[in-house]
Amino acid sequence: MTASAPAAHLAQLNVATLRHPLDDPRIAPFVELIDPVNASADGAPGFVWRLTEDGEADATGLRPAGEDVIVTLSVWETREALWEFVYRSGHLEAMRRRRDWFERHVEAHLVLWWIPAGHLPTIGEALERLADLRADGPSPHAFTFVSSYTAAEAAGHPRPACVPSEARTASPVEPAVAS
Repeated sequence: MTASAPAAHLAQLNVATLRHPLDDPRIAPFVELIDPVNASADGAPGFVWRLTEDGEADATGLRPAGEDVIVTLSVWETREALWEFVYRSGHLEAMRRRRDWFERHVEAHLVLWWIPAGHLPTIGEALERLADLRADGPSPHAFTFVSSYTAAEAAGHPRPACVPSEARTASPVEPAVAS
């Protein structure tokens, strides 16, 4: 008899560098999309959890990656569930208009990784995965939609040698420069 693999969920972190402060009228169309898009995520098939600021409905007030960088951290049952939400829901409108509100990233701004079901990733864990992706490229430890790995591949692949973020860069997440 073979033991079944432990259940895994997909975590994702996205960072976006604002062109203007959230209270700037030029960002208002994005701000108006936050609640409907979050509600859509919360009700989407396969959605598990998303980071919010204590006492708030979203995480836009959290700035762990820089004063002008907002973060989205969420957990999904499968890669397909996250893909469906990102590319086949109201979220797509925000994606289409992202250049109106956010700087163009010159390095990775989205990272995916598998976690044990029931685990809720910390923002520190998420920023480390992004730093790993930026430093080492895609691996079963930290990847993207384009360079995706299965939960089984991730489970069979040991974490890369632990190198503190500060040894790689001055900051685990540098705000991206527009190109």
